[in-house]
Amino acid sequence: MGIGSWLKSLIRQGARNSSDEHADPSPQVSIGTSIRQCEPGGLAVVAGTTTFAKDAVQRLADLNRLADRDILETQAVLRRYPQHENAISVLVDGVKVGALTSATSQAMNLTLGDDCVVGYQLHVLRTKKKLEALAHVWLGPGPPRWTFTRENPAPLTTAQRAAASQKQSSQVIRDGLQSVLRSSETTAGMVKGYHYIELVEPIKQLKRDGRLRDALTLAYVAIVAAENEARISGREPAPAYTLHAAIIHRKLGEHDEERTVLERWIAATPAERRKGSKVAERLDKLISNARHER
Repeated sequence: MGIGSWLKSLIRQGARNSSDEHADPSPQVSIGTSIRQCEPGGLAVVAGTTTFAKDAVQRLADLNRLADRDILETQAVLRRYPQHENAISVLVDGVKVGALTSATSQAMNLTLGDDCVVGYQLHVLRTKKKLEALAHVWLGPGPPRWTFTRENPAPLTTAQRAAASQKQSSQVIRDGLQSVLRSSETTAGMVKGYHYIELVEPIKQLKRDGRLRDALTLAYVAIVAAENEARISGREPAPAYTLHAAIIHRKLGEHDEERTVLERWIAATPAERRKGSKVAERLDKLISNARHER
């Protein structure tokens, strides 16, 4: 810390009792004069809007006469307190209305005694039981680029958040895999510009979403690419996609198909690399179970 920042820190500590900040979740504090661009930049969520800072957020909404479903956009000050170095406080009009997450706070270049003035956005929804709220600050250069607006308000209720999560998940899959699902064109290890390794998470997400047929289609696309690469390398195809396909077939009750895809991997794998693999173990168990059922 420079001498100037150190002196400002001493002056501020003399002007306010820092132990009050520790005890009071929404203290009145003075605003420093050091204005600087925060790093890292971008959008950051404000923690505590419905927990430790809920009373302060309620007062902020009331003072600004926010409607039952409304947005407040203003400025906030970020400050790192000596007793909370791992969580930077967010202050609006001198009142603490939340804090940055520990991960964001630790990544930021904000020393003790320095303030950072940032854009602040608060979404509120008044219900009969409580005030639902979500806040962000903009840490980047230029005007804030908010994810949510009046036309696209933030999801605040449990149902809204669940719907938004599902929509986002589906959109990621559609955007990332649209060209893959349209064509089976492959080169060694590649599928329409994608390396098959990139398909692991989309396959898992499709399975989580219950879209087993879509996941199976994508698994077989990856299997083809893995086999193409294996023919060049002389090794076994990456087994994960075969196992995904086998598991899906089992869930769909397609036991013959499960066995076929496992045997396909065995056939594409050099004999010396088959033993001890999870694919071989699954196939052996499947064959053994079939014998006992006869």
